[in-house]
This record gives sequence, structure tokens and C-alpha cells, in this order.
Amino acid sequence: MAEEVKLMKGNEAIAHAAIRYGADGYFGYPITPQSEIMETLMEEKPWETTGMVVLQAESEVAAINMVYGGAGSGKAVMTSSSSPGISLKQEGISYLAGAELPALIVNVMRGGPGLGTIQPSQADYFQTVKGGGHGDYRLITLAPASVQEMADFVKLGFNLAFKYRNPAIILADGIIGQMMEKVVLPPFQPRLTDEQIRAARPWAATGKTKNRKRNVITSLELDPARMEENNIRFQAKYREIEKNEVRYEEIGCENADYLIVAFGSMARICQKAQELARAEGINVGVLRPITLWPFPSEIISHYADKVKSMISVELNAGQMVEDVRLAVNGRVKVEHFGRLGGIVPTPDEVVNAIKEKLL
Repeated sequence: MAEEVKLMKGNEAIAHAAIRYGADGYFGYPITPQSEIMETLMEEKPWETTGMVVLQAESEVAAINMVYGGAGSGKAVMTSSSSPGISLKQEGISYLAGAELPALIVNVMRGGPGLGTIQPSQADYFQTVKGGGHGDYRLITLAPASVQEMADFVKLGFNLAFKYRNPAIILADGIIGQMMEKVVLPPFQPRLTDEQIRAARPWAATGKTKNRKRNVITSLELDPARMEENNIRFQAKYREIEKNEVRYEEIGCENADYLIVAFGSMARICQKAQELARAEGINVGVLRPITLWPFPSEIISHYADKVKSMISVELNAGQMVEDVRLAVNGRVKVEHFGRLGGIVPTPDEVVNAIKEKLL
């Protein structure tokens, strides 16, 4: 069967991939620069073909709680928003993590703080990778750098969410959401029937049957001792995810003298900066974290003994750089370069930052 290649925005790729994955439901609320996700779903009308429910909720808070309900019944459900909208969803995201419910969340980041700007940003790193909502929880965090990865990470995000019964998030910046590229769409896969859900997800609240008790889905536990047991179990699960699910890309890192660490669209810009720097005799490698959590600390630590210095290039004031510094533990100098307010740096600016901060 020939590959189905389309030219589309990253946001549109998310929507098409969700339909083809066999997602049961999408609940969202419009906000720039991610509104095309819901708009595309509405245009495609998957409720007429795959049976997928697509609903514009009355608010971001309502949307995330609809996701909670759908996830609690064992369905593959998702939501999407942009930075301020994700802030509003944080309580519900924490509830999902506390109830150990799988769900897929998409955040196409814009600048802040506050309402900020509709221009792209990567300043939700803290909000997402560090938890965002209350409590000691983690989100499996995938950072796409292309429209193809926007499509691919829908299936990966859902699969990881169900594997570990934990919410997963696709953390894209506005550039990746709005840019257009060729994308190979995944094949259609069928949605699970209710009987298949009961068999594959025995924890789900699908009602009481003859041979099955009624499950109760909640993140509430009033007994401190049992709440501590829950948290200890969560932490053990997070250690398992850290052991098994770290993903990253190394671009010309072997024998590099200097290392750039960048994710999303900034990794794309840094690849061009790498070419320009090498043309000037500066031997630079690029390491791109694909999972921001679990963070690729081990491989970054490995390069701390091989390079002269590192620079974390981000579309923010310096957030991921903290994790890079923790990974190297003082063994090598780590600098930061970023632009704010939605201004995207050029490859030349990155090269100049390397010269000024590392050489």
C-alpha cells in the first residue's frame, strides 16, 4: 500500500493522527496557536466514520474534566490547548495523574506570562516538565521538532499513557504547530469495543457486570497512610518510566568540542547554526531531547566528559538549562541563549552566542 503523503500544518497533523489512531474522544476549547486541531476535527467529522466524539467544551476547565470522565471509563481521549489554557487545566491534569488515568494532552506553546502573545514560545517547560499542578506527579512529555513527529507522537503518546496509566503530553511550540511540511499519515486502526476495553483495561469504570465488580475512579484518599502508599507507588512508576522511555537525537555529536542542547523548533534552528559554526571551524554537536520527561540526563552527563562546554538554546529565559546543569553536575560549563516575547532567533544569532559564551 502506497504511503499517504499530505502537506499540512502541525496542528492539522495532530487531528488527522488522532482520528487514524482510533481515539474515542476529543474535548477542547479554542485558543491561538492551536485552534486548527479542533477546527480540523470538526471539518473531518470523525463521529460519522470512526465514531470519535469531538466536543468544544464551555471552558478549558470543563474540557479537562470531560477528559477525566472519558479516561476513567477506559476510553482513549485527548484535549489540546495553548499555554494560558493549559494553566487552567492544571488541576484536572493533577487529578488525572492522581487517579492514574491515561490521557493525551497537547500544548502548542505561546509567549507569556499572562495572556502574553500569540507568537511561539517554549516557556511552558517548567509548567509541564516540573508538574505544573499540585502534588508529586509527572507527565510523560514528548517534544516534536517536525510536522511528521506531531503526527507520530499521537500514537506514541497514547501508547505510553496506557502502558503506564499516566497522562502524556505533546509539548510543541507555536512554530511546529503552525508550520507546513509533508507528512506521512499513519494507517487507520480500529477503536476498541466496550468488551475489548473491559478485557484490556480491567481498572476502568465501565459499570458492574455479572463477573466484574464496579470500579471507583478517584484521586481522593483521606487516610494519610494510604495516600503515602499511593505516592510511593507513583514514584516507583516514574522511576520505571525514567529507566525505559528516554528518547533523544544526537546530531554530529561524536568528537564535538561544544554541545548545543535544544528541543522542538529550536533544535531545527540549531542544526543550521551547527553548519554555520563548522564552516568557521567551530566543532559543534546538537543533542535534541525528544522526551523532556523523562529527561536524557545520562547522555548529557556522558558528553560532560567529552566537550569543552555546552549551551542550552531555548525560546525562553532559561528553563531546560537547569536540567542540563543538573545532568553535568558542575563538570563542564553550561550557558543559556534564548529570545523572548515570541521573537525567534536566527542561526547566526545562535552562532554568535556560541562565540560569546563558550569560546
